[in-house]
Amino acid sequence: MRIAQVAPLFESVPPKLYGGTERVVSWLTEELVSLGHDVTLFASGDSMTTAKLVAACPESLRLSPESVDHLAHQIVQIEQVLRHKDDFDLIHFHIDYLHYPLSRRERYSHVTTLHGRLDIPDLVPLYEVYGDMPVISISNSQRDPLPQLNWQGTVYHGLPIENYKFYRKSGEYLAFLGRTSPEKGLDRAIEIARSAGMPLKIAAKIDESDQEYFETVIEPLLNRDDVEFVGEIGYPEKNEFLGKAAALLFPIAWPEPFGLVMIEAMACGTPVIAYPFGSVPEVVQDGISGYVVADEAGVVEAVKRIHKIDRKQVRRHFEQNFTANRMALDYLKIYERMVSRKKAPLTASSGVLNWMKLPSPSSSTT
Repeated sequence: MRIAQVAPLFESVPPKLYGGTERVVSWLTEELVSLGHDVTLFASGDSMTTAKLVAACPESLRLSPESVDHLAHQIVQIEQVLRHKDDFDLIHFHIDYLHYPLSRRERYSHVTTLHGRLDIPDLVPLYEVYGDMPVISISNSQRDPLPQLNWQGTVYHGLPIENYKFYRKSGEYLAFLGRTSPEKGLDRAIEIARSAGMPLKIAAKIDESDQEYFETVIEPLLNRDDVEFVGEIGYPEKNEFLGKAAALLFPIAWPEPFGLVMIEAMACGTPVIAYPFGSVPEVVQDGISGYVVADEAGVVEAVKRIHKIDRKQVRRHFEQNFTANRMALDYLKIYERMVSRKKAPLTASSGVLNWMKLPSPSSSTT
């Protein structure tokens, strides 16, 4: 199949440091190439891929000191895609809704994976206009605010099985990996580690929009011997960071669309302790790959019981559900159905996965 992958330009593919969407696009692209498909990646010029690369800008916009108007490059990218639309059987967008006005007026097979949160009031009028655009969710719970969209399937993220080393032995510290934004719960992770009597290592990105929050709320909490702020890290550093941890703390306070760091931790054999918001109950199998708990007291108790989790079972849960190969095959089922012009199958509405009974996530549509 001739497939185009259209990535955001904010980070390279794969990203050098933080960048969940771009990392997933990279894993998907490389797996599709390895499966024998003809893949073209539309991304920043500093991206690395075995697919054909078409660059809309020389380097990722976040790291480019010369880039001021990011939207200009994104418009160039959409024009590049449409100029080559007849070269592909299907175009897979990862740039949210930017292409919708043009895609509605062009004739080609396309689908968009929505990587972000959908519980935003601004999206309601947008999807009243563009509710016909074919879209894919990254968890069933992600759909809840907008169940009426033209959903083609749910495909969980997956990563290459060989990328993350399995750490058999539990470490002596708790880990936090992600952004320092309020919804990610770093302040709660610090308090949880203190209450549990364990050291906490933090590998976190500080966005410009979160700078004030970091300086006023987080920074005063870091002046302790049992809290280490590592800063923003990339691969392969995060493999060791996660693998040597006793557990990953994921005390989110928002409807997380997926939570890539959870499967990165599980790939290392490191269990996840998380609040049950958004995708968490779909990703973490309670009592097997970690604990899903309702409050801070429950998290502290879960930390004390973390030794009861078999790290081999954590890794097995990852291998059975969250590999790049599984992700690519699930996407291919949707591609093939769309190219053949078949409608998405109707199933029950979204909900928590029953790991023993439900079919592959790509078949979960509404």
